[in-house]
Amino acid sequence: MFPRGWFIWWLLLTLHTPACCLEICEYDSDEVICSQGLSECTMKNEILLVKNDAVDVQNLTAYFKLCSKSKESCTLCLMIDVELHIHPDFDMEDEGHSGLDEEGDNEEMRNPKAASVTVCYQTASTLPACKKVEFKVNHTALTEQNQAKQISMVITEPFSVSFSSKVLVYSSKSDLTREVVVPSIDEVCSQELRNCVEECRVPKLRFSIHKDNYVELQFDGRNNSLLSVCVQYEKNGRCQSWNRMTIPLSSVTHCMCLKAWYDQKYVRSLHCPFTDMDLSQRNVWQNLSVSVGQAQTTYGTMLSWNLSAPCRLEGEVWPCHRENSCREMKGFRQQLSNGTWKQNSKGLWEKIGVFEDINLQLSPCVMVKVTGMGHELGPFCFNNTDRCRLSLLVVGVMLLVCLTAIIFYLLHDFVKKWVWSWHHGGFVKIGRKGNVVLLSPPDVDDAVSESVCQLGFLLCKQGFNVSVDQWSRKEQSTLGPLPWLYSQLLELNSRWDRVVVVLTRKALERTEEWAHQHKEVIKTKWEDKGVSQIGSPYSDVFTASLCLIQADKQLGRAGERFLLVKFDSPLRSDRNLPELLQGLPLFQLPSQTPALLTELIAGGTAGRSGGKTWTGWKWGGSDGWRAKTKY
Repeated sequence: MFPRGWFIWWLLLTLHTPACCLEICEYDSDEVICSQGLSECTMKNEILLVKNDAVDVQNLTAYFKLCSKSKESCTLCLMIDVELHIHPDFDMEDEGHSGLDEEGDNEEMRNPKAASVTVCYQTASTLPACKKVEFKVNHTALTEQNQAKQISMVITEPFSVSFSSKVLVYSSKSDLTREVVVPSIDEVCSQELRNCVEECRVPKLRFSIHKDNYVELQFDGRNNSLLSVCVQYEKNGRCQSWNRMTIPLSSVTHCMCLKAWYDQKYVRSLHCPFTDMDLSQRNVWQNLSVSVGQAQTTYGTMLSWNLSAPCRLEGEVWPCHRENSCREMKGFRQQLSNGTWKQNSKGLWEKIGVFEDINLQLSPCVMVKVTGMGHELGPFCFNNTDRCRLSLLVVGVMLLVCLTAIIFYLLHDFVKKWVWSWHHGGFVKIGRKGNVVLLSPPDVDDAVSESVCQLGFLLCKQGFNVSVDQWSRKEQSTLGPLPWLYSQLLELNSRWDRVVVVLTRKALERTEEWAHQHKEVIKTKWEDKGVSQIGSPYSDVFTASLCLIQADKQLGRAGERFLLVKFDSPLRSDRNLPELLQGLPLFQLPSQTPALLTELIAGGTAGRSGGKTWTGWKWGGSDGWRAKTKY
């Protein structure tokens, strides 16, 4: 607590020591300097106020300076000058005990007497910090000179004191109390001494304009990870936090300023680098908006206008009647520079005004002329309620028509499938997706294998039940490739189920070789070797699919169950395929992926013939694979 109670703060209003510009002095630690007549001066920290009746404090002065630690660094110092009055009979006293023994009187007169004085300081939010100065009074110097002596105290880096702090300084021996205010960091950094103050070091801004229509900010100085930046429009505008080092070129205006600093205790540097850019002025005009409405006051209804822009503007606003052109109503012009501009929540500057004695039933308009622009802006018109309702009705009808057209367009494919379903014997579930067996070519490489897997994942996402030979290696090892394929084909019992065979250059060569072999020779090899003697699962499954395709073509049902896809260069025509594969639907991926999905969803109805319906596959023993067809 302060001595003499909190009432002392009111007393400070008349004793306040104003802040002044800081000077610099060369001190790097606490020091005390005593005037002539006082010797052996020492200063130490003191917790409590200690009174010494032999020494009175006549005057107390406190102020701040910058103490230099080095040529490039300095800190705050509290300077306290204490003027003392020492009693003339101090030589007859001994620290509060009067009287002297008769023996040794002359010796004590020659020796100096010890004394002390305590001075405390504190801010409003901290406890007092006290310094006790102990010294000896030289009797000879005291009698020869004036009895008033002075002590100068230097306190480097005073406790809990910073720039802009209010500090109360008082002594233990009098009612003298002084308040001193430390200059603000902005005041200090505006002086020539700012070079040695750490808090005055600010980042320096550089910027460059890129062809990609953005401005890159570059700050020179300390670690940019400690850097804080905010953007404000106009020097007295609200600063909004900015956490990127780029600014879109369309947002740059002549009144845009940037503040940058390293920490809260550091001064903030203000940069307004875009003042002279022609583009920045055009950006202000392009982001200018005007709205017109009605204002209700005690005097009646008036025409109100609201203009907002990134920067404050100069110019004129006036009302007009809209006929062939907007004819000005004389005597109503208002200047944008008059009145108050306010910044809204979006950071834009707004100017609001009203025009009195305007008939709103005539739907008046507002024109704007901005200084520097080559043309006027407007008209911005006020629409009464009846016209607004009519406009809303027209807009509503147009929206309804557009919505109907969009729905018809989106459901066009659904309607076509519904009509097809009706013509083919009744309603079916549109969009039903069946089973797909995806077979790899023989001896595939990594790229083809990855493409096959991606196609399998795509079909799964589209809702198909997909079986890929590459995903079933464990089952093929257990059952054997041919039984595994047989088990998969048993699931193909609906018109939506298809077998997709992937073709590569190697697959086409294998098909040609297979087609040139005699049917009986192939049958003999299959019966003699058996499943276990054939090494490549790709070759087994692919060769088996060729047998099934040939059987399908012999029954006149080519293309009902099998589809061909190709990932590499497209074929010029169907004739480039081996004869066995000609007539089967071929899709070049990825360009024809939508067509492939459509074919799988529709179930290949375009290739169906007569009333044949697929019912499944049957193992024919020595006759190999046979397709069973129901007529």
